[in-house]
Amino acid sequence: MLTRHQTGRRRLASALAGSAAALAVTALSAGAAQAQQKVVIEFWHGLSQPLGGQLEQVVQGFNDSQDKVQVNASYKGSYPETMQAAIAAFRAGNAPHVVQMYEVGTATMMAAGKAIKPAHELMAEAGMPLDTDSYLPSVGGYYAAKDGKLMALPFNSSTAIMFYNKDAFQKAGLNTDKAPATWPELLDAAKKLKASGSACPLTAAWPVWTLFEQFSAAHNLPFASESNGFDSAKAELKIDSPLHVRQVQTLIDMQKDGLFKYGGRDSTADALFPSGECAMIFGSSGLRARVARDAKFAWGAAMLPYWPDVKDAPKNSIIGGAAFWTMTSPKRTDAEYKAVAQFFKYLGQPSVDAKWHMDTGYLPVTARGYEEAKAAGFYDKNPGADIPYLQMTRSETTENTRGLRLGNLPEIRNIIQEELEKAFQGQQSAQETLNKAVQRGNTVLRNFERANKS
Repeated sequence: MLTRHQTGRRRLASALAGSAAALAVTALSAGAAQAQQKVVIEFWHGLSQPLGGQLEQVVQGFNDSQDKVQVNASYKGSYPETMQAAIAAFRAGNAPHVVQMYEVGTATMMAAGKAIKPAHELMAEAGMPLDTDSYLPSVGGYYAAKDGKLMALPFNSSTAIMFYNKDAFQKAGLNTDKAPATWPELLDAAKKLKASGSACPLTAAWPVWTLFEQFSAAHNLPFASESNGFDSAKAELKIDSPLHVRQVQTLIDMQKDGLFKYGGRDSTADALFPSGECAMIFGSSGLRARVARDAKFAWGAAMLPYWPDVKDAPKNSIIGGAAFWTMTSPKRTDAEYKAVAQFFKYLGQPSVDAKWHMDTGYLPVTARGYEEAKAAGFYDKNPGADIPYLQMTRSETTENTRGLRLGNLPEIRNIIQEELEKAFQGQQSAQETLNKAVQRGNTVLRNFERANKS
């Protein structure tokens, strides 16, 4: 029989054992909860609907593919607005982990120093090195430093193509299966469209990109010196050449004759084609999703026209769209950078590249992505969907067809648009327009050069 003292000791021991077990269970539960806690990554993008929703579906696909990382995608307004928001957030010490930056912001991001973590460095540190050669040369080369290493992850790259209204073409007696390939053919088609009742035969979205930057590449002309800014920040604009003057004069004459409608700056003219107002548009290949959704008529896609009397034309077109940049922050951890690398690895898969391309009209940025789309019969079912890829790969890239690496390019685009608007209003000639654009644009370039001297 136990004494009162022995019974007390036994009760104490039992109580302690119970407490220990409870503590062990609590510790195990806490450990399990900690193990299940995901690394959260903030991703800011600049795509409105429907493209923004499709991008967020890609992000959701990554989140569903694993249980270690949660990427939160947030729309921050247009590309310029997203860029400004990211800069402000970095200065405040709370930059997003990843920001989608449009291609004209590349030089600014390249010069951002410690604000960004280069993609090649990010992936190497995570043990997931990037295969730069897997990207199309005109895509990978655009986002690479001088040593060829990728600074950002290419994703939603586009190029400019032509969309045309097949119903309007049929009414005008034009071949609905063959769009104009050259500028003389385009002029002839525009005249027939007008004669058949079209109030707007042709317009152009992103007018500087489609009518100057792409035009320069197609004809192997420099848009700027220093290999379009790739070689150094000392670049000067070269868009006052005789062929550029001919291009602007052609547009002035077309506008005067009711063959061309200036639809406004940047993406303003996008709506003019799917609404049926304009029969042809030069626009981003990424416009395809909107056209497919909104157009109430038969339509087709074709390469941008070129002047057939220009030697060696046409060359490959250049990219637009955006890439994903990794941003730094004072409290950012190695675990967070590794999580970003996991996200990037997922995005770089050919299957993801192919699906994004097929869903949106953006380019497949890898050859394997293109091959997957082709093997799936996508181009057989969607004639013309391969036009952006074929146009981008129709020639070897030259120093004039790699793209542009110019500081403050958004400001330069606005200057060119301002001068072009004056020409359309009859205030100045084509030559005066380009002379002023070059003079004002070079001032912007010199200011950027001074601000970023190392």
